[in-house]
Amino acid sequence: MPSPARQLPLDVTSDQPARTPGLGVPLSILDRSRTRTGETEAQALRETVRLAQQAEGLGYHRFWVSEHHSVPGVVGSAPTVLAAAIAAATSRIRVGTGGVMLPNHRPLVVAEQFGVLESLFPGRIDMGLGRSVGFTNGIRRALDVEKDAAEDFAAQVDELLGYFTGTQRNHPQVHARPGEGLRVPPYILAVGEGALLAASLGLPLVIAGVRGEQELISLLDRYRSTFRPSAWAERPYVVLAVTAAVAATTEQARRLLLPEAWSSAYSRTRGVFTPLQPVEEVLRLDMSEKERGFFEQSLRGQIYGTPAEVEAALGGLVQRVAADEVLLTTNMYDRAELLESFQLLAEVAGLLSLAGH
Repeated sequence: MPSPARQLPLDVTSDQPARTPGLGVPLSILDRSRTRTGETEAQALRETVRLAQQAEGLGYHRFWVSEHHSVPGVVGSAPTVLAAAIAAATSRIRVGTGGVMLPNHRPLVVAEQFGVLESLFPGRIDMGLGRSVGFTNGIRRALDVEKDAAEDFAAQVDELLGYFTGTQRNHPQVHARPGEGLRVPPYILAVGEGALLAASLGLPLVIAGVRGEQELISLLDRYRSTFRPSAWAERPYVVLAVTAAVAATTEQARRLLLPEAWSSAYSRTRGVFTPLQPVEEVLRLDMSEKERGFFEQSLRGQIYGTPAEVEAALGGLVQRVAADEVLLTTNMYDRAELLESFQLLAEVAGLLSLAGH
């Protein structure tokens, strides 16, 4: 007869770090393992691990990796595997997923994977969960999921969390080994109404303001007002996902975002992402009117500028939406410039003083 599960401590949000002296909230990073022109996929994965080490040295709170399947230019396809490599190469920074796309997996297997991670790296693992499925019919067939698989996301999350608490009833006498009794903080990655699901489950929320700030504020008001405290979180917790670039001048910071903007425009017109290209190559492109429209659209709402400009813009946004944490999702072609931008942001947020620099 299996031993009873250990009681999970209440409120994973109580473990969050003190607010930083600059922006007032912790800063974290999400990396998708984007490839660059002329770079192998293996190099991109190794650079993700290296960036996590650098982020730890700068005082960032978390480093998360994502799940994408059969997407040219993106090799972050196995987030729990990559998270294990990152956790092994670091010592303090929290490591997790942004996120595991639960409809692509069986909840038991996900519980076991995170159980292994938490057992090997106790107190450092986060479990970010999303509801996306493969974006083409071919990918969905390869994953053996249907387009409507995301409709069962709430039930899938409930079953997954039940494996940790020992309360799942879908499969009697089935237990996650390891996993049951462990405390792995769950987060819901949401777009739109998904925030209300996070509220109903009593879970922290990760969200981007892709539909505009006023709609984001309205949605977060509903998340907070309908939040139901759970064994995982006693209060609402909002992680705001943003793209932000910092450089010596405003124009230089904007230029840094152009390779990802072009890759996004390319994907909107051709259905696939491309490896990131140098800024100079992007500027030489003869874009069609449609491509130019998507290109400019992808830059709207992104934050860029000098340290003072970004501190004002990002700090103002954090205050207006009452975010508890910022998750940076920035991609650039030049990795040295990306690191410099993250370092300048760390200085703006006061992370370096907290990290002992």
